[in-house]
Formats: sequence, C-alpha cells, structure tokens
Amino acid sequence: MISNPHWFLLVGGLLLFIGLTSSKIKILPVTPAIIYLAVGTLVGPSVLNLFHFNPLKQSALLEILTEVAVLISLFSAGVKMPSPVGFKRWRIPVMLATVSMTISVAMVAAFCYYVFGMPLGAGILLGAIVAPTDPVLATDVQIRHPGDHDQLRFTLTCEAGMNDGSAFPFVMLGLGMLGLDNVGKTGLNWVMIDVVWATVAGIGLGVVCGVLLARMIWKIRGQSRELMGDFLGLGMIGVVYGLSVMIGAWGFLAVFFAAVALHQTELKLASEVMFKQRKHKQDKQRKLDKQAKQNKLNQVKLVTSTLDGLATPIAESVTGNHKFKDEPPPTVSEGSLVFKEHLERLSEVILVLLVGGMLFTDSWSWGAVGFALFLFLVARPVSVMIGMLGSGASWRKRCLTGWFGVRGIGSLYYLMYAIQHGLPESLSLQFLQLTLIVITLSIVVHGISAQPLMTIFWRRKP
Repeated sequence: MISNPHWFLLVGGLLLFIGLTSSKIKILPVTPAIIYLAVGTLVGPSVLNLFHFNPLKQSALLEILTEVAVLISLFSAGVKMPSPVGFKRWRIPVMLATVSMTISVAMVAAFCYYVFGMPLGAGILLGAIVAPTDPVLATDVQIRHPGDHDQLRFTLTCEAGMNDGSAFPFVMLGLGMLGLDNVGKTGLNWVMIDVVWATVAGIGLGVVCGVLLARMIWKIRGQSRELMGDFLGLGMIGVVYGLSVMIGAWGFLAVFFAAVALHQTELKLASEVMFKQRKHKQDKQRKLDKQAKQNKLNQVKLVTSTLDGLATPIAESVTGNHKFKDEPPPTVSEGSLVFKEHLERLSEVILVLLVGGMLFTDSWSWGAVGFALFLFLVARPVSVMIGMLGSGASWRKRCLTGWFGVRGIGSLYYLMYAIQHGLPESLSLQFLQLTLIVITLSIVVHGISAQPLMTIFWRRKP
C-alpha cells in the first residue's frame, strides 16, 4: 500500500510533470484529467493495486471534497459570464438546465427501469446523478476568461453552472420515492419546497449577496483601502452556501448566481466610474484649452518679438497635450479568478486520482458500458435537441452542445450525497459501478475529442 511519503512523491511528481509539459499537452488530443485518471488507474486496484479508495466507507469525506470542488468551479464559471446578462443570450442555457435536464432524467429512469429492472425511484435518482454536466472537468470546452464571447462556450459553461442546482430536485424526488425523503403523498411537498422554493430562494439569495458584496467592495475601495480578493471570493462562497443550506435553498445555484451578480455589478460600477472620470477629464481639458487660448492672446499682445521663441513652449506647457487613459478599475471577481482556478485544478488532480483508485477490472461490464453509451449517444443529444428547439442555433452548434455533456465531479458528489442519506448498500454498489464507468468514459472520450472538434468548429465558424 502507498504510504504518506509515497503519496507526496506521486502527487508532487504528477504536478511537476504537468507543469513542465503543459505546452506540449495543449497541442495533443489529451487533457490533464486523462493523465490523472491513467495514473490513478495504474496505481489503483485495476493494475498495481498499490492503493484502493473505498467510497462506501469514505463517503462522508468524498462528499465534502467533491462539494468544495464543485463550489469553487461554480464560482469560477459565474465570474466568467460575459456582460450584460440578457434573456436572449441566456435562453438556451436556461432551457438546457431545465427542459433538457428533465428529459435526460426521464430517459435514464426509463432505461434503468426496463433494462436493469430498477425501481422507478432508483432510476430517477440515478438519472439525476449522471444528468448534470460538470463544471470541473469541462474547462476545455467552457469559457476561458471573462472576455471570451463565444456562444458555444458560453452555453456549455452557463448550463454547467445551473444544472448542478437544477438536478437537486430530481435527487430529492428519487430519494423520496425510495422512502428516504418526504415528498408528500401527492408530490405537492416536493413541488413547493424542493422545486419552487429551493430554486427561487437559491437564485434570489445568490443575486442579493453578489450585488451587496460588490457595492460594499466599491465603497471600501473608494476610501483607498486595500482588499484581499482571494479571501473575499472564498468568503462569499462560504457565506452564500451556508445561508442557502440554512434556509433550504439550492446552494449550488446560489453560489453560481452570486458570482454572476458580483461580476456583473462590479462591471456596472466600473463603467459608471469610468464615465464620471472621463467626463471630469473632458471638463478639465476644456478648461485647460480655454486657458491656453487666452494665454496665447495675451502673449501676442504683451510678449515682444525677442521672446517669440519662448511663446511656443509656454503655450504647450499650459495645454500639456493631456491624454487621459481610460482603464477600468480592477475588479475583485476577476482578480480572484486565477487563485480559484488553481484550487480547481488541484481538486481535479486529487479527485480524478481517487476515481482511478475506485475502479476494479470487474467494474467494466457490458451493462455499465452500454449505460454510458446510451447516456452519451441518446439521452444527452436527444434532450439537447429538444431543449434547443426554436433557438435559431446552427445544427453544428446543436450537435456539439449535445456531444459535450461532460460528466465528472458533480455526479460523484450527488452519488455520495445519496449514500449519506441512506441509499441501500445494494443500490449504492450498483450506482457506484455505473457512475464510475460514466465518469471514466466521459473523461476519456470527451477529453480526446474536445480539441479536434473545437478546432473544426472554429475553423468553419463564419
């Protein structure tokens, strides 16, 4: 078994390898996640059996690790949302996170009911676990920085930010149908609390907290006081998520929309400051020009011909050729983004290594592989096509959106959440096998195809 020094050596060596070869990896159809998974599988029970991570015994720890990773990734996704926020741009992601999510869960539930013979509640729960796309492992097909306005990347990023929260009602519905949560006899309790209240409260809480923090930051910054952007970002994640859990709202939605509101409000305040600064500078320039003109007239009357050589530099010193630079003030949301992305990458290393350490050779059954292929080739594309009806998007964009439904850390979190809420061991083992195979195949097939398909898309994009 691997001891602590060996773990330090393994993870440190892996980080050094990625850091030294990152430029080479970028030109290959291989993502860092594929490398982490290969290393985890090599040292795990599938090959060398140097370590085995038991997700049933360590479900509480794994739930916390995946929860933190998803929260950081959701914050990073939220602050990269381009401005301004409008219904036209957000219509497709909203439809994908609601309509497509519902259809995908229903199709997976039907597959599990008829093919695996699972109870309907178990099928709905498994559908909710594997339906949401992942904000952690899908960085290659998501928005890379706040200035990235590509519509395909925006759609995939925004959908991943929202559907991690929109999947929660179906998780609770599945648990309720298995007798592990109270959904009410007619389902009204589930609709009113888990769907309506938790969703609306999560979005509302996130927006309010994001706006308040942004205005507080600008007020304090106006007093020429230094701020620690990294701590502010992490603090907002903790406060918003803690409040959302206390009031029964969906915390993932709250954190994502808090990050969106924080960034958008900061951009709005920055534009207002720039407008005021520009107006002030223009007024000051007009006064200087007027003064310079008056000085020239006085110099013509008073300065003798022997001083003609000094008149020009005097006039120029008054006008000064003032060229003001209009630069937007730095925002806390963008300033803390680099730190959050580093945390996101570090969590990706650890969690994907653990995925490799959970896989056994007998995890690869025809049923598990068939389930993953059904999810990638049928459920995801069909649900996306229906969700994007009437959007006006090109067929190429619809097909790529349907293909890049990356599954990963979010699915692992929902599975650990269900296990922690009393999922029977027989179902837990079956869910673990299916979910791990889905995540593993998603890392491989979506990772290998990301760069070639995105290159073709950009090459043919008008």
